[in-house]
Amino acid sequence: MSVAGVLKPLRRPRLWLGLWLLALAVVCVASLVPPPPVELPRHGDKLEHLLAYAALAAAAVQLFRPGRALWTAGIGLVLMGAALELAQGALTATRLADPADALANTAGVALGLLLQRTPLRDLLLRHGG
Repeated sequence: MSVAGVLKPLRRPRLWLGLWLLALAVVCVASLVPPPPVELPRHGDKLEHLLAYAALAAAAVQLFRPGRALWTAGIGLVLMGAALELAQGALTATRLADPADALANTAGVALGLLLQRTPLRDLLLRHGG
């Protein structure tokens, strides 16, 4: 299936897809490098996880056609979040694998995908994306 078959009919589909892929890469890198020396409130990182994955999923709603393409993106985000948690425990000395973070990632994906049920689902299309 071509890019045009899975993406909404945007004016610059490859640009938007490239920006989304860049955002995915940023989340991956940020998940594996040592955390910044910033003191967060207790469980504050869970909110960060929720918001990051909600933003990625909401962007997917803007990019991908409803149905199989969007569900594939959503499932891919959930799997990415779980894989990054495992990688944090296995590949880094400065991070820990935390199942609660994976749950926050998944909740964020679900929250972001809910945008599909609102008039905002085609915001990028309506504004010349």
